Amino acid sequence: MSSSAAQPAAPETTHRGLITVAVMLATIMQALDTTIANVALPHMQGAMGATQDQISWVLTSYIVASAIFLPLTGFLAARFGRKRLFLWSVVGFTLTSMLCGAAQDLTQIVAFRLLQGVFGAALVPLSQAVMLDTYPREKIGAAMALWGMGVMIGPILGPSLGGWLTEYYNWRWVFYINLPFGILAWLGIAAYVKETPLDRSRRFDLLGFTLLAVALGALQMLLDRGESLDWFNSAEIVIETGLTVLCAYLFVAHIFTHDHPFIEPDLFRDRNLSIGLIFVFIVGVLLLSTMALLPPFMQNLMGYPVIDVGLLLAPRGFGTMFAMMVVGKLVGRIDARLLIIIGLGLTGFSLWEMTHFTVDATGWMIVSTGVVQGMGFGFIFVPLSTLTFSTLAQRYRTEGTGLYSLMRNIGSSIGISVVTTALAQNVQANHAALAGFINPFSESLRQAVEAGVYNLSTPAGLYSLNAEVTRQASTLGYLQDFRLMMWVTVFAMPLVLLLRPVARKS
Repeated sequence: MSSSAAQPAAPETTHRGLITVAVMLATIMQALDTTIANVALPHMQGAMGATQDQISWVLTSYIVASAIFLPLTGFLAARFGRKRLFLWSVVGFTLTSMLCGAAQDLTQIVAFRLLQGVFGAALVPLSQAVMLDTYPREKIGAAMALWGMGVMIGPILGPSLGGWLTEYYNWRWVFYINLPFGILAWLGIAAYVKETPLDRSRRFDLLGFTLLAVALGALQMLLDRGESLDWFNSAEIVIETGLTVLCAYLFVAHIFTHDHPFIEPDLFRDRNLSIGLIFVFIVGVLLLSTMALLPPFMQNLMGYPVIDVGLLLAPRGFGTMFAMMVVGKLVGRIDARLLIIIGLGLTGFSLWEMTHFTVDATGWMIVSTGVVQGMGFGFIFVPLSTLTFSTLAQRYRTEGTGLYSLMRNIGSSIGISVVTTALAQNVQANHAALAGFINPFSESLRQAVEAGVYNLSTPAGLYSLNAEVTRQASTLGYLQDFRLMMWVTVFAMPLVLLLRPVARKS
């Protein structure tokens, strides 16, 4: 039976609510794990006796495995059934989370994180596909608002929850926390989600999958390790770049010439899907890049403890939730493209405000800009998800949602890599520029010496002066990254005009 056959009728309202809760739990569980473990890395490093480079594989193994297996979602759902794949993914992800928490050495936790990425890859696209099929077309906007809360809030609240669990319990609890989510999600999916028709005739394109897997794996490796290995001065990075470019080119050529390609090119004939994939890539760049910059800025330069960092960043999630609830009511009543423009405007404004941060910035400044930025992402994500899949044929939904999640993940990886590299380079350049003002003719330096702030005749005084120059150079480097992301937001606005609007309700 073809996967293009008619799907089951939309469930009743009560069942629809229970399905929503179940798939949301699975979405939140996977989305949390993209950032929750980051906070616990220093504690894992001490417990495992690992170096900084070795402990980074806890993140790298998860990211690479997830990227490689995410494109398989469409094929596996068609061959084995969406519900069956969803249930096994939840079980596998929950069990491997428990194994990560119980790991006794570095080898074990890296292996278990790799398996966690394999099982977790399908959770977000499957949950989105289930939501799209569960709700009638006129309520798709509200459905995407609910689904988007889990996807967007998970990475935002991850560092806060991870810091709290690590501080008051143990780093192992950042993995054990998945157990109740997994059990409840499995029960809800097993009871209320309907199985989809199977397509046994679809062949597995081994060559296409291998080419895409190598390209994605090499790309994630070079993005994750490039900064620590000094980019193209490293033979490893050069090899990974070559593999990425070559395999990506061969994969594109393959899907347009093979009779049964791994990803059907007809998917990209849908203009809204193609533009939506580009747009969600940019959203990925902006969302996690900001979250990667703010915690070290607040801890290293502003002197906040990790718990306070989590508390000050948490309101960003409430801004996202509020915006998504509002947008869920508006999508379908006004042009969704206007909502995206409003979201981009709010995001750009918040980033512009962040370019005025100093090391003496108040907690209110961080909270207020975070709330505005969270609202911006909420205004972008819901209408973007709605428009992206509004014109896509139902038979392509699972495959389309897989690509949607993949592009967001790749955008996040590239964004984090770009801002961390730019930060390191800008700090060096800023330090050199600021050090040029440290000379016998500097009036401000002379006044500081006369006031007893610095004693340039001792090594301790010179060290103190250099530390202050480094601090100011680092602060300026962060502000330059915020400005870079602001311009990315501005340049993304014209893309909105390429999206086709959906029919509006009165």
